[in-house]
Amino acid sequence: MAVKPTALEVMLAAPVIPVIVLEDVAYAVPLARALVAGGIRMLEVTLRTPAALACMEAIAKEVPDAVVGAGTVRSAADAQAAAMAGARFAVSPGYTHAVGRACHDLGLALLPGVATGSEIMAAQEDGYTALKFFPAMQAGGVAMLKAWQGPFADVKFCPTGGVNPANARELLALPNVACVGGSWLTPADAMKAGDWQKVTQLAREAAALPR
Repeated sequence: MAVKPTALEVMLAAPVIPVIVLEDVAYAVPLARALVAGGIRMLEVTLRTPAALACMEAIAKEVPDAVVGAGTVRSAADAQAAAMAGARFAVSPGYTHAVGRACHDLGLALLPGVATGSEIMAAQEDGYTALKFFPAMQAGGVAMLKAWQGPFADVKFCPTGGVNPANARELLALPNVACVGGSWLTPADAMKAGDWQKVTQLAREAAALPR
């Protein structure tokens, strides 16, 4: 049985968690291998496509150095399905007690999505202090994170949404940011072309970002 990481361990493994949308299971294993080769092990496969669960299962079975997680977890049923597919962590676009409880009961590390102080407090009440700030740039970006440093000094964030190589450095420089989430590591055109070297290079650059 693969060891499940804590939410903070997921965040601290690398400066960037790739947000992955996979339409075809054929891309899953070579993509995961390319990311791992570039130094990125925590892989968030979003539950946005019919192929997502099969992709997670393939990565979990075929790429032992990768730690596959499920993104866009919106219900207890999503969490259960992801865990059965081999996911070792979960990421949600928002937070509900039901999702938090389900992940806790499954032993699945959860990075709950928050965009307001009230949502942070609700997640904290259920024991979550490593949170996804989403949609980060649309919801206040660097300024919002700086504002939260005072009242939520004990919380670490993974800003996701509108994050790119141009603004990632500024976000990662903040003391309450453990990592960022972004989709730029897995461009659709590179996947379709089978250009896994490009993915590895993007992963290597992301893994080298200072924080």
